[in-house]
Amino acid sequence: MFGPRKSLASVTQHAEGHALAKTLSWPHLIALGVGAIVGTGIYTLTGVGAERAGPAVILAFAIAGAVCACAALAYAELATMIPAAGSAYTFSYAALGETIAWIVGWSLVLEYSLACSTVAVGWSGYLVGWIQSAGIHLPAALLVGPHGGGIVNLPAVAVALTVMGMLIAGTRESATLNIILVIIKLVALGVFVTFALPAFNADNLHPFMPYGFGSTELGGEKRGVMAAAAIVFFAFYGFDAVATSAEEAKRPGRDLTIGIVGSMLVCTVIYMAVAIAAVGALPFQQLANSPEPLALVLRSLGQPLAGHLIALAAVIALPSVILVMMYGQSRIFFVMARDGLLPRRLAAVSPRTGAPTLITLLTGVGIAVVAGLFPLDKIAELANAGTLIAFIAVGASMMVLRRTAPEMPRLFRCPAPYVVGTLAILGCIYLLFSLPSSTLTYCVLWNAIGLIVYFAFGRRTSIVRRNAAA
Repeated sequence: MFGPRKSLASVTQHAEGHALAKTLSWPHLIALGVGAIVGTGIYTLTGVGAERAGPAVILAFAIAGAVCACAALAYAELATMIPAAGSAYTFSYAALGETIAWIVGWSLVLEYSLACSTVAVGWSGYLVGWIQSAGIHLPAALLVGPHGGGIVNLPAVAVALTVMGMLIAGTRESATLNIILVIIKLVALGVFVTFALPAFNADNLHPFMPYGFGSTELGGEKRGVMAAAAIVFFAFYGFDAVATSAEEAKRPGRDLTIGIVGSMLVCTVIYMAVAIAAVGALPFQQLANSPEPLALVLRSLGQPLAGHLIALAAVIALPSVILVMMYGQSRIFFVMARDGLLPRRLAAVSPRTGAPTLITLLTGVGIAVVAGLFPLDKIAELANAGTLIAFIAVGASMMVLRRTAPEMPRLFRCPAPYVVGTLAILGCIYLLFSLPSSTLTYCVLWNAIGLIVYFAFGRRTSIVRRNAAA
């Protein structure tokens, strides 16, 4: 019904010149996860979430984290069972069939490309705020896209292209630099909590849920805890990139479990502490939609130097999120091309670095264009829609493979798999329908375009179909 399935035995077998080099150990994988998760979500979307849920943005972070925790457990089981690049796309191909795998892969392209663009726009906001606080003012037309009356968000374009160059230089080198950037981010968030928490004022938490719990349309915008959860969900899902790196892990059975589960635990604790400190220190109306909410809190508390340093840390370290997300998208494209669903020449890897250079170049240019022209909140919402579809597929794939391949060794076994898988699916469906209706419309259009590409090209050139026919 959903096309041929890729056999579990063939998932890790690849032709010469189309296999990725094994260069990553568990510290690299934890840093990939934390690098992707701790980023624009906490540095910039805290303000967007506060605007949609008020002080209950704290609860929105907790709900989004709980849904992601269920998905992360499913990811950990599947990634250690199927140590191949492609994450949710590869899992779906083995469990649910080629057509579903294509939809998931196409949705992951949406996730990663728009996630990169979102972070690039968020990074631009911190850079501009930091430069302006130093008394330097840049031409407004080069700091915002056409939606804001400008020409292009030039800093966002520049950072996307710079990160692309780093990835082309090599995976291990990029991952090592990412560890350094992650440490800078964590230190900066620790400084923020240290300064903001003593200024906690319980009055700032009233009313706690000014727009209610559910996602409702108010003034043309979705409001409520679940509406905020549907967008701050963006802040948690970087662990998908850890699963995408499975083929490049030196010891995938051990390292992937540590990377996926470890990064989620670390980041959930960090997010809750930062959200409580931010909302407790400043009324949510002042935080709402600020492009640099954490720096704003510190400046408002009479700590301009700390605010300046937080903004500087974001400028230095947020590119690590772009690095991880761009890495993830290039690997999804790479695996789809290797399977014949996209032009196979895109799956060539560099003999020097063992990384897919051409696909990384195309990915980086596409991300730079989106980052230069579109606003942060709209990009994040659409990226979330693609991710939620992928997470639903992962929950389903884990449960299906428990039935169809019970004999396969599972180096990490998800506890209560049918309960966790069902909760991941239901939670993601609820969050999906908490997104604005326009976002859902764009998501449907994106996947309709994808299905046209699949039936016009991918279905005819699929290697799995060709092997089955032979």
